[in-house]
Order: sequence, then C-alpha cells, then structure tokens
Amino acid sequence: MKVKLISHTPSPEKLCGSAASVAYSEEGFEANYDKNDDSAQKILNHCVKSGHHSITEHASFTFSVEGISRACSHQLVRHRLASYTQQSQRYVRFDELAFVTPPKIRKNNEHEELFKETMQQLSDNYKKLLDAGVPAEDARYIYPNAAKTNLAVTMNARELMHFFSLRCCERAQWEIRELADMMLREVLKAAPILFCKSGPNCYSKGVCTEGKFTCGRMDEIREKYEKIHSK
Repeated sequence: MKVKLISHTPSPEKLCGSAASVAYSEEGFEANYDKNDDSAQKILNHCVKSGHHSITEHASFTFSVEGISRACSHQLVRHRLASYTQQSQRYVRFDELAFVTPPKIRKNNEHEELFKETMQQLSDNYKKLLDAGVPAEDARYIYPNAAKTNLAVTMNARELMHFFSLRCCERAQWEIRELADMMLREVLKAAPILFCKSGPNCYSKGVCTEGKFTCGRMDEIREKYEKIHSK
C-alpha cells in the first residue's frame, strides 16, 4: 500500500481559521484572511478542540492511494462526502493479477500457499478469457476482492475527521485501518492544528463509542495516536 498527499487547499489552517473569524467579526472574510496567521491559527485551534468543525469544510485534501484491495476500496467509497477516481478494470487489461494477502493468511504457510494458488489460477483464467476474445469488461468478473487497485481521493477536512474517527478504530477492518493511519500521517504534515484531535473516538473524544464491541485497549490506542501526533 502506498499513500501520498498530492495536493490540498493552499494555507488550509489560515483559510479555516479566517473563516471562523467571520462569525465573530464586523469585517468580512477577506479582511479576516488578510490578518496575521497567528490570529487564524489561534481561533482554529479553539474551534477544533471545542468541536466546532463546520469551518473545516473549507479545506480539502487530495490523496494518491495505490495497491489497496478492492475489498478495501469498497469500504472507502462508502464515505460519500468525498470524490473518487478509481482504476478501471474495464479499460485496463492486466498481464498478472496483483493482489493483497491478508496478514492472518500469511501467518500460515498452508493457507498462504492455497491463497496464492487460487490467485494464480484466476489470473491464468482471466488471460485465457482475453485470448479467447472475451472483452476485458467481462473477463474482469473473474477477479476477486483481493485484486489491487489505485485511486485518487479527495475529502474536505471535516469528512476526513469523521473518516479517521471510524476507520482508525481497532474495530475497523485491518486494511482500511492501515489506510486511515497512513492518510492521517500525511495530513498532519500539512495541517497539524486542523487535525490535532484526529484519530479514533477514544483518542479524539476521550471515550470509546463501540459499546459492548469495545477492544478494551483504550489506553494503548490513545498512546499509539499520541505518538502519531508527536512525530
């Protein structure tokens, strides 16, 4: 898996902080934006920590996501307040099936070998269908959830916060949790104040919201995200 923040709103923290200033100022947005950055960062920090997140919708972030499984991408696109462009299995013909192997399968040699054999058989049969004249848009039906895919992903900061609260949680499936952690590390480089409280709910809100499904490791998880934020 490879994740990189490709682009984002210029000066996202100044933009969101200045937008927040409009609510408390006689002046318009332009005048507030032209003030010094320290003023915008101060009010942004207050808004984020107080849970006033509507102003964070003004900033957006675009990622390159490569090498995740279709199983993971199906979970990702459920986050509807975002824009996605995904590698097409209709227009792209694959010489070999690139796939993601779950860690619990890799831990057992017998299981991993069975998994690899199955992927190779599917890859071989895909090529046989293409060679027989079957269109790629139909041959792709043989490909599994393990097949790797690439995406361009754009979310605004508020949706990213929501995404992190759900997908950084230990209850999330392992691959999308790994993706969320990598995306969080990327945005923290660009906007550490904007995402200063981002992470699973036990970190961002200080309380687990999973009820009886809690992992029971809240202190450990909070420590993990403290380290992510401190880097």
